[in-house]
Amino acid sequence: MKKLLFIAGVLCAPIVFAQDISDALRYSQDNIQGSARYRALSGAFGALGGDVSAMSINPAGSAIFNTSHISLTLSYANLKNKTSYFNGLDNSSSSVIDLNQTGAVFVFDNRNPNAVMKKFTLGVAYDKLKDYDDDWFANGVNTNNSIDSYFLDYANGLRLDEISALPGESYSDAYAEIGSLYGYSNQQAYLGYESYILEPASGNNDNTVYGSNIGNGDYYHEYSYAATGYNGKFTINTATQIGDKFYLGVNLNSHFINYERFTNLYETNANSGTVSQVNFGNNLITTGSGFSFQIGGIMKVTEGLRAGLTYNSPTWYSIDEEGSQYISTIRDDSGSNVSQIINPQTINIFPNYKLTNPGKFTGSLAYIFGNHGLISFDYSIKDYSNTKFRPKSDEYFSRQNAIIQNSLTTASTYKIGGEYRFRQLSFRAGYRFEESPYKNETNIGELKGYSFGLGYSFGSLVKLDLTFDQFQREDANSLYSVGLTDAAFVDNKTSNVSLSLSFNL
Repeated sequence: MKKLLFIAGVLCAPIVFAQDISDALRYSQDNIQGSARYRALSGAFGALGGDVSAMSINPAGSAIFNTSHISLTLSYANLKNKTSYFNGLDNSSSSVIDLNQTGAVFVFDNRNPNAVMKKFTLGVAYDKLKDYDDDWFANGVNTNNSIDSYFLDYANGLRLDEISALPGESYSDAYAEIGSLYGYSNQQAYLGYESYILEPASGNNDNTVYGSNIGNGDYYHEYSYAATGYNGKFTINTATQIGDKFYLGVNLNSHFINYERFTNLYETNANSGTVSQVNFGNNLITTGSGFSFQIGGIMKVTEGLRAGLTYNSPTWYSIDEEGSQYISTIRDDSGSNVSQIINPQTINIFPNYKLTNPGKFTGSLAYIFGNHGLISFDYSIKDYSNTKFRPKSDEYFSRQNAIIQNSLTTASTYKIGGEYRFRQLSFRAGYRFEESPYKNETNIGELKGYSFGLGYSFGSLVKLDLTFDQFQREDANSLYSVGLTDAAFVDNKTSNVSLSLSFNL
């Protein structure tokens, strides 16, 4: 009965899981994914078209095709992280192989030579927008802050009888019922109290003031972060060629999120307090779905010069989350070390919430040198301060939206790419630069990336493309959103090798 009460109660709990600005940004940013040719030009395809992945930048790009086309891409990604946390440095790496793009465009020509609409196209495509696979480790001596600040921030102001177990009640039942009746904040305070980190000012049920059994001084920290998952997009496209100079297109996009993260903090100290060691683990599973649309156009200014313009609507997400936690401590009890383990083995199912990502404008220019090659440039602008949690009437989400409004800003992205053709071979290269979405440019740094690629045409029907691209960015990752908010600085370098096979039908 208590389990049933927990499940029903958490769905309408007064305090939800603490979504914050880092969650909003995680699902608002994307990356250069797609076909090998697209990646070789660093995604500078807004005025070019003629590639299935080009539809993700400008939906009018599918109307550039003269024949129906199919492509699929296999990619190998290697992530290297250099992590610094106070006086500690660490290196880690991970890799993944994945099918990150596939799609098809079907071209229907208008046989009437006098028609205004020369042809129209229908396209379908899958693109991975962002890969969440990541793994890093931070260690160092924190001279300012202990994990006790996390639990103190949640506990102070809460009644003792609302963060503690009833006599004879198991850890699992107490954790579940506290979450059901009072919410996530009380659960965090419960973990801190039952693990002996928190010390109430008095033993009365109405006590709301707490201190710490962890002494002041230095704290050695080891923090592990491991994440898997992806943000993907399925696109239905239609486009048309108007006369000899204009191409127009529309995308309807279905988005889906699958993200899982595990973090663990190990803290030890030699200070005068009672508690000398803490292990605190958290697991989060996120699934979501969303919708967006794009409208775009390409114009042939001259025989060689093309210009493109695209509007990406906001993405409207519906997100579900569930999580689990455990904590263990070692404390000094009359000269003996005593271990305390709180593992509720309970899954918190949090209320569904909505997230609206900002829209984006992209302007593009390209020049095509006949059959010899091309050069292309894209400029995009996106106002991250327009990211919003919903419902806006929720007091917590309202505060988070205010933080987003004050912390984030408009960011520009610049992409340039070129291609040189020699007989059946194509040589490609590209560069991109993306500004930080933060006003202070500290939490997330600027992104810089480059790419090189080769293509080989087996006649007019089959093409094989191979690309290497790499980008680098430094992030400041706060260990927690409250209390122990000190950051581990992660310098990430991601290298990709992509192989695409495409067919003209």
